[in-house]
Amino acid sequence: MSAWSKQDRFNALLSGERADRPIVSGWRHFIDKEQNADDLAEITISFTKKHDWDWVKINPRATYLAEAWGNQYDFSDYQTVFPRQKSTVIPTAERLWELEVKKATQTPSLQEHLEAVRKIRQGLPDTPLIQTVFSPLTVLLFIVGRSAYVTKTVFGIEQPVTLDSLFKEHRAAAHHALHVISLTLADYVQELRQAGSDGLFYAVTGTAHPGLFDEARFDEFSRPYDSIVLEAAAYGKNILHTCGAHAKPEKFNDYRIDGISWDTVAEGNPGLDADLKATKVGGVDHGLFAANDIIQIRKQAKDALAFMKDQPFILSPNCAIPLNVTDEALEQFKNIIFE
Repeated sequence: MSAWSKQDRFNALLSGERADRPIVSGWRHFIDKEQNADDLAEITISFTKKHDWDWVKINPRATYLAEAWGNQYDFSDYQTVFPRQKSTVIPTAERLWELEVKKATQTPSLQEHLEAVRKIRQGLPDTPLIQTVFSPLTVLLFIVGRSAYVTKTVFGIEQPVTLDSLFKEHRAAAHHALHVISLTLADYVQELRQAGSDGLFYAVTGTAHPGLFDEARFDEFSRPYDSIVLEAAAYGKNILHTCGAHAKPEKFNDYRIDGISWDTVAEGNPGLDADLKATKVGGVDHGLFAANDIIQIRKQAKDALAFMKDQPFILSPNCAIPLNVTDEALEQFKNIIFE
């Protein structure tokens, strides 16, 4: 048997070193099991053990960070993985000045997820765990009822605050809000360490897409606040995820990250040959799992492993696995690593 532990492999590969083999994981939402710490921990532990994943990206509900400031959602009514947003605490951009810094240990949705991490750590004592944290810019967009992607994903808000109102007409207020959110997330990230997280899966969602933010606006409203959160997470291993088409993974070469995840097959994105400094994470089109196309899943996984065989690499789907995935597809994907 190998002397390498799961933690050894995870730490080596995300330090840019080789391990005895690549590692593999997959993640998905369980929308009926994400409304409290006990259910989220139980399903995460059972899903991980069932497939014996090498590491865990904890997959909380998509809205948990926006809830910290009082947004309300209907968890009986989902559109894909997004519960219907019933209200926002910031219906107009002028009210961004009202946002205040929160303490994670005194904020219900953050307390809940710290407890979930503690329970998952207890159930998976030897498995690397990283918690999903969205960027301050993403959280701000969720709070005001806007999509953090070019495609419409906010469910329930018919007339969201416009981007021009947020970032032109009330630019100073937007910076105030982003600073508040980043300080809150930095405090939460420090508490995650105590709860047992080994780092972050830091998602900038689709905010790097030029159809949502051009380079100058992204650099002004995302980059400084990303730095605050990632600095707080410097104790661990952190994987950045830039979602969707035109995700520009190369933009993040100077970020304080250890791994980078992006959609290697989406329009406008580079493949695994991208010139990136962080360890590459991905290689398989997550959309294939919606159709449970095992032949193509296996082919893409094998091709990715062959292409990256001389480099540190983490095999995974390029984004969250669709809800209708089958156990067989996941097992076939996971077993490629051992063939």
